[in-house]
Amino acid sequence: MKLYTIEAGLFKLDGGAMFGVVPKSIWQRTNPADENNLCTLAARLLLIETEGRLILVDTGLGDKQDAKFFSHYQPHGSKLEDSLAKHGFNKQDITDVLLTHLHFDHVGGAVERRGNALVPAFENATYWTNNKHWHWATHPNDREKASFLKENILPLQDAGKLNFIDEKDRAFFASDVQIRFVYGHTEAMMLPQISYNGKTVLYMADLLPSVGHIPLPYVASYDVFPLQTLNEKKALLQEALDNDYVLFLEHDPLHECCTLKQTEKGIRLDRTFKLQDL
Repeated sequence: MKLYTIEAGLFKLDGGAMFGVVPKSIWQRTNPADENNLCTLAARLLLIETEGRLILVDTGLGDKQDAKFFSHYQPHGSKLEDSLAKHGFNKQDITDVLLTHLHFDHVGGAVERRGNALVPAFENATYWTNNKHWHWATHPNDREKASFLKENILPLQDAGKLNFIDEKDRAFFASDVQIRFVYGHTEAMMLPQISYNGKTVLYMADLLPSVGHIPLPYVASYDVFPLQTLNEKKALLQEALDNDYVLFLEHDPLHECCTLKQTEKGIRLDRTFKLQDL
């Protein structure tokens, strides 16, 4: 097995929304905001090469939306295609796209425009979600509707490229890749857990967007069920601490991976490092 970090650029979101009830005077120490109160976030993806498969976890924002849409999020920096190329791959090489959930910043790059058509961007890949989250995203509540864009989702089904992962605790996606399900950020978000080089690597998606979100009350206002997020995060961080997991951070603009330590104030950041250093 080989793991590769794929950088799909940076973008910005409102800092208050990213940190919920935590005051700006505290959260800006780790995630400084600009003059519009926007924090810079990464769209950091994971590429898993195993058993003859090339599995991409999430796809970033993509580039098919209009200028008005992107003006709210200011995407900049690396391109997914360029990051793949640095590792010797291209979009046609991808066999599977595992979508942690269907919010636009995770699934936007799954579909692209070709002329007037919207088609799967990874034409040789099978795309994976789960039944519960698919129903949630295609029949969205009013609070989340702006995050579930039909043009990011429905073309995958129309092209016959969509498959569903059985919602069982730690279902195996490959012999060394398990899927964890969490329900606080959105319904049935999936976290890949990978056995790699004698370590357990857990892809945190939006359960832990950045190292600045490690303290338990630091839960984003975007989360549909924030108390459930808090409980899920509490349990998983304790498990990660007890078992020395490596946490892969999708949205931290500076840090790819981290480990945890116990302190008088609770579980806190221990080390940060690049995935390639494992």
